[in-house]
Amino acid sequence: MINYLKNIYHYVLAWAGSILYWFPSREIFVLGVTGTKGKSTTVELINAILEAAGKKTALVSSLRFKIGSQSIKNDTSMTMPGRFFIQKKLREAVNAGCEYFLIEVTSQGILQHRHRFIDFDAALFTNVHPEHIEAHGSFENYRQTKASFFEYVAHKSKKPQKFFLMNEDDPSKSYFVHAVNGSGKVFYFGREHFIDKDLDKMKIADWFLNNFNLENAAAATAFAKARNIDWQAITKVLSKFGGIPGRLEVLKEKPFKVVIDYAHTPDSLEKVYEALSASVRSSKFKVQKLICVLGAAGGGRDKWKRPVMGKIAAHYCKDIILTNEDPYDEKPTSILDQIESGFSENQKSRQGRGSPEAAKIKNQNFNYWKILDRKEAIKKAISLAKAGDTVIITGKGSESWLHMAGGKKIAWDEKRVVEEILRK
Repeated sequence: MINYLKNIYHYVLAWAGSILYWFPSREIFVLGVTGTKGKSTTVELINAILEAAGKKTALVSSLRFKIGSQSIKNDTSMTMPGRFFIQKKLREAVNAGCEYFLIEVTSQGILQHRHRFIDFDAALFTNVHPEHIEAHGSFENYRQTKASFFEYVAHKSKKPQKFFLMNEDDPSKSYFVHAVNGSGKVFYFGREHFIDKDLDKMKIADWFLNNFNLENAAAATAFAKARNIDWQAITKVLSKFGGIPGRLEVLKEKPFKVVIDYAHTPDSLEKVYEALSASVRSSKFKVQKLICVLGAAGGGRDKWKRPVMGKIAAHYCKDIILTNEDPYDEKPTSILDQIESGFSENQKSRQGRGSPEAAKIKNQNFNYWKILDRKEAIKKAISLAKAGDTVIITGKGSESWLHMAGGKKIAWDEKRVVEEILRK
């Protein structure tokens, strides 16, 4: 009964917002980007391509809110803000003469009807991996929630010509195709297709070649082609794109590398470590290792992934520092214990719980520490680095707050903290 009432509450708010701002989405092209990973990068790439083509844009993402040339950082800790916020931004975009409105669409936002009463022109699906399992009850429910957004755009949006972009490499694409059910044009994109068909036509920025973001480049290129954007605008952006804040952002190159990234799921964490491991192996220095700083969000969020992330870290990293991410009301030490439990999977030997001494997993020796103070954890990681090493700090990226018990928030700027430590 409580969930039913909450459902009505969120639905009514979405309806009231559209009435208050008088259905602004009917007057502008609206693209919704959904998926587990890559939403922010894909939105920023599409925005950059549209701007290179001379289009005026607006966007709502986990990174920022933008109307034309005006942009402010998103420090709400919400990728997809609710209530009247989105409708207000849509109206501001229309009044400013923007042609495109780009928005990240989250599963939580869909559950709370934040996408309702928005007439989308297009929807883009990046990928689906296990996340928010506790909130949705199962991975299947989570995936279906994402797919229901496509169903909404296909059958509820009042725009006359709708189209959909699907990641052809993702195993769940059939759920999204089924949700569309022939109502609108479908375009497919994929990393391998992009490499075969497009990369031979352009020089692409090193940022794409050194990591796993070719999938996002493929998605942005597919959208631009669907909108008949000039190829010159596409190549201009992809040849110079330097990434976005907090996503595989390199803060120091030599003599050792320091990188921050938002990765907070097992799949994204492994892809980050894979990309950086390849970079380490190609280094000219003799000493080559990954040093990682990681934690996991509290508040009952996806507890299942904590030992999995520990296992991944133990496989790739020589030195591991476990630390606070966003504990909320959970006991911080318990969160770190759960990540640590992943170290023991397939383990050959151990030398004491929580010991900084070397442990062994899959015949790979590694050292680890548990340091709750995130700044001190980063200091420790950097103190261990030698020439040719890479320090990778994950979980926060460009987020503005550490969320503690009792609703307390501590202002946090990972990039500034790292740069301060490096200066000292």
